[in-house]
Amino acid sequence: MLSKLLQHKGKILIAIFIIVCFGVIRAFEGKLFYDPFLTYFESDFKDAPFPQIEPFRLFCGLLLRYLLNTVLSLLLIYTLFQDIEILKFSIILYAFFLILLLGMFVVILNYFQDWNWLLFYVRRFIIQPIFVLLFIPAFYYQQQNLKK
Repeated sequence: MLSKLLQHKGKILIAIFIIVCFGVIRAFEGKLFYDPFLTYFESDFKDAPFPQIEPFRLFCGLLLRYLLNTVLSLLLIYTLFQDIEILKFSIILYAFFLILLLGMFVVILNYFQDWNWLLFYVRRFIIQPIFVLLFIPAFYYQQQNLKK
């Protein structure tokens, strides 16, 4: 097992660096991105109205954060699998989810102000690299089944 780890030490180091980058984005999220929902969702928001927002700044901040997480996720996926087809499929999935999630975010924010729990989860998928946690095991499983 140690010899396998040593064979892939470059991949491991790159993967660790990418994971650290995810952590840096998370650690400095308050300074890097405009998002009044950071403090809103830390409080008891069950019956609280949405905070005052600047829609364009919020949209740009969420988009930037999603794109940063997406680029890092795609780099991690390519580093682990080194397969262009998986990378292309991942790009399509990330683009689809970007459109879906930002659309849902805008609709909930503008038309369903009492659905703060749904907004919480939609926003969570936009700002956190959750998809990479789903895609890596799925792609690994698919590769293992193709080898059989």
